[in-house]
Amino acid sequence: MKTRAECLEIYGSDYLIEKQIEEGKLFKVCKGVYSEKSHIPEEAVMSYKYPNAVLTMDSAFYFYGLTDVVPDECDLATKRDAAKISDKRVKQYFIRDDFFEAGIETVDYQGYNIRIYSRERMLVELIRYKSKLPFDYYKEIILNYRKLLPQLNIQEIQDYAMLSPKSNKVIETLRMEVF
Repeated sequence: MKTRAECLEIYGSDYLIEKQIEEGKLFKVCKGVYSEKSHIPEEAVMSYKYPNAVLTMDSAFYFYGLTDVVPDECDLATKRDAAKISDKRVKQYFIRDDFFEAGIETVDYQGYNIRIYSRERMLVELIRYKSKLPFDYYKEIILNYRKLLPQLNIQEIQDYAMLSPKSNKVIETLRMEVF
């Protein structure tokens, strides 16, 4: 993927960029983002367009196969003081600076790097947002986490729970519903 500025460096003008698009050598993925490939996964586009954001919540649960519910929009976490993302395809979560970096992984998805929270961090996020999620959806994901428990790093889950806002409530819910 390339930005408009990078395409201008390569092709020289907007006219020549449009010419490449007409010839099928370049594709406009979204405003200001171009690619030589005709299909780019939405997660990759959002990670490229918003490099300081992290895939979270419904998008991450779907990415990890914890649910089969396809999200309507891309859920991205940013630091609390980050600018508002004014993209209709994005649901933005503002996270405290001291908790934002915890659990960020960069994974390869169909040849593109995507910043996403780890499965362990996402379990803590699931608990934190429990009251805002539909009950059936929450239960589906919790049941899938219980199946995955042997593969997860329990110490990391506990560390993220301790860092999270309202940590006592998160830890208690983890004990009651997961462990």
